[in-house]
Amino acid sequence: MAAPGDQRIAVPIDDPNADTEWNDILRKHGVIPEKPPSPTPMIEEAILEGRRLAHENRLEGKDLDELDELEDLEDEDFLNQYKQKRMAELNSLQKKAIHGSVYPISKPDYQREVTEASKKGPVFVNLTASMGTNVESRALSELWRQAAREYGDIKFCEIRANQAIENYPDRNCPTILVYKNGDIVKQVVTLMTLGGVRTNMQQIDNLLVEAGAVPDSDMRVVKRRQAAEDAEEERLAGKSIKTGTAGRSRDDDDDDDWD
Repeated sequence: MAAPGDQRIAVPIDDPNADTEWNDILRKHGVIPEKPPSPTPMIEEAILEGRRLAHENRLEGKDLDELDELEDLEDEDFLNQYKQKRMAELNSLQKKAIHGSVYPISKPDYQREVTEASKKGPVFVNLTASMGTNVESRALSELWRQAAREYGDIKFCEIRANQAIENYPDRNCPTILVYKNGDIVKQVVTLMTLGGVRTNMQQIDNLLVEAGAVPDSDMRVVKRRQAAEDAEEERLAGKSIKTGTAGRSRDDDDDDDWD
C-alpha cells in the first residue's frame, strides 16, 4: 500500500514470470525484468548432442574381433576407419609394452627400480603386509599381477612394507605409492577409498587415469567400463523381469481365489 500523500499508483504484480498481457506491459515499461528464456530448448539440445556423440562413439572400446562382427551392420568405410584406429592403438601399446609383470624389489633396489625409473614413466608400488592374514593385501597383489599383464607399458613393483619403511604398520597395508619424475605424486593407504576387499580392475583403471598414467580414452579403460555398464544393464533387466513375473504370479493367485 502507498504511503499517505504518495501520488504514485501501486502496480499489482502477481507472478512476474507468468505469460499474461499485464506482465507484457510491465516488461515493456521496465517495471519487471524480462522473463528468462525457457530451459527446455537447451535441455533438448543437450539431449540431441548426447545422442549424436553416443552414435559417433558407439564403436569406442571394441576390439578387432568385435568390429569384424559388425561388418553387416555398419558402413564399410566408417568401420574400416575404426579398424585402422584400433590397429594403430594396438601397435603403439605393443611397442610400449616393455614390462608385463610385477617387479618384486628389495630395499637396495628401490632407488634404481622405482625413484630413478619413474623419470622415464610412472611407477606404481604396492607395499604389502608382512602377515598373510591381511585380506586386502592379498587381493591387491592379485590385481597388481593382472594390471601388470594388461598394462605392459606401465611399471608395477611390489615390496614388503616393513622392508621399504622400517616399522611400517601392517594395518596400513596395502599401501599404493605412485612415482613420477622421481617423486611420489599419489598414495593410497589400504583399499578403503577404492572398494575394500571388493576392489576390482575397474577401480585400478580409475587409479591409473587419476595418476595420469593412461588417458581416460585408453581402449583398455573404455572396454572394461563398457563391459561393466552392459553387465549392470543386464542385471537390472533380469531384476525387472523377475519382479514382473512375481507380480503377475501374485495377481494370478488373487484371481484364483475368486474362482
